[in-house]
Amino acid sequence: MNQKKLLPPLVCGFGAAVLTTVPGIKNIACCLIVPLAAVLSLYLDHKINRTDLPINAKSAIWFGIITGLFATLFSTFFDLLMTYIVHSNDFVQALPQTEMIIRHYKLNAILDQTMTLLKQMSYDITTYGFSTFYAFGILFSNLVINTIFGLLGGLLGMTFINKRTQI
Repeated sequence: MNQKKLLPPLVCGFGAAVLTTVPGIKNIACCLIVPLAAVLSLYLDHKINRTDLPINAKSAIWFGIITGLFATLFSTFFDLLMTYIVHSNDFVQALPQTEMIIRHYKLNAILDQTMTLLKQMSYDITTYGFSTFYAFGILFSNLVINTIFGLLGGLLGMTFINKRTQI
């Protein structure tokens, strides 16, 4: 694999991951920042290679998925690092409200098992700064969400860049 092909997704994925650690921006990271990072990744690749050829769908999908993967790896690392440092995170903060909402649905048997697991995760985070189950959960959810939105951003970027090069 050509290093020039991996550099734009790496840089843009890292940038997206850094932005996802900012508390206010974190909420829109999946649906706005990751697709924009994939668009920027395609644009940077297009400028680095100095080509006027239109971008094909295969390339756009590849750039979107790779940008989403890099964003996932870096954002998960940053999230776990911040959790380790401060021994708290959004999950720990929201657990009491989550418990109230789940209790509202009166799922007694499932509720007890779920709350035991969630409270154990919260205890591990507040005590040790790390929970293995939380780490796998956040990695998996970031992986699914960021790759899907990265793929969509890659296709959006292909459309945008191809229209610009035709003019």
